[in-house]
Amino acid sequence: MFGSHLSISGGLHNALLEARRLDMDCVQVFTKNQRQWQCKPLTNGEVNDWIAHQKQTKIKHAVSHDSYLINLASPDPAMHGKSLDLFREELVRCEALGIPSLVTHPGAHMQQGEDAGLAKVAASLDQIHAELPGFKTVTLLEITAGQGSSLGHRFEHLKKIIESVKEPERLGVCLDTAHLIEAGYDLTSAAGAKAVLEECDDVIGLDRVRCIHVNDSKTPRGSRVDRHAHIGHGHIPLEAFAMVVKHRKLKRVPKILETPKEEHESGRPWDTVNLEVLRGL
Repeated sequence: MFGSHLSISGGLHNALLEARRLDMDCVQVFTKNQRQWQCKPLTNGEVNDWIAHQKQTKIKHAVSHDSYLINLASPDPAMHGKSLDLFREELVRCEALGIPSLVTHPGAHMQQGEDAGLAKVAASLDQIHAELPGFKTVTLLEITAGQGSSLGHRFEHLKKIIESVKEPERLGVCLDTAHLIEAGYDLTSAAGAKAVLEECDDVIGLDRVRCIHVNDSKTPRGSRVDRHAHIGHGHIPLEAFAMVVKHRKLKRVPKILETPKEEHESGRPWDTVNLEVLRGL
């Protein structure tokens, strides 16, 4: 099941139309301008357009990514309050649209230490879950590259958050191949990728993986710098990608490209080229 993160310019439903045009099986979207704190609530018309276009395009599997502004681990009261408000809105929007998964970066501890940061994230999620009882949308904690004081660059970080919340069933995991290698995990070979997936299964459980971002990395293993590259044009060999996309436990997990939106030298979109490579594996 392959797709890409697509633009919602002109309306959320346009991402579905583009996904169908590019022959994708699934899609990831922002449900709002991810660079802004404020947003207008979704209208009934926007919700109905989305639902109608899902039926029309037959793109049943959608994932949302929250705003990069959000930091649920922030020790600053004003920033933390704004992050809580915006993350709550992100969940409300997904629930209204029937989007089952919302991907989020765990946040940054801002020199307060990893343990304090992870505890703050768990407490924040508990607060939001209590305010939004009965929601079906599951929050997916994304593995990160580990830039700066970012949390989530080890499987153990994600496990700690999941085990600390009162409703762990409302949390899942999003793997990102670029982030994994940048964080130091060995995706430099098929054997390395196999071992990484086994470690993830041991620490978290592959049954919690609800989304995979399939991105190559411009930076080498352990760089802790997040830079995405087209499939086969970075530091992850195709045999490592094959191990991920062919894994039997991940067969029905949406696999989403977040590679640059450019035109290939053949004149085709790079999304089309990258998807051909992945499907060929």
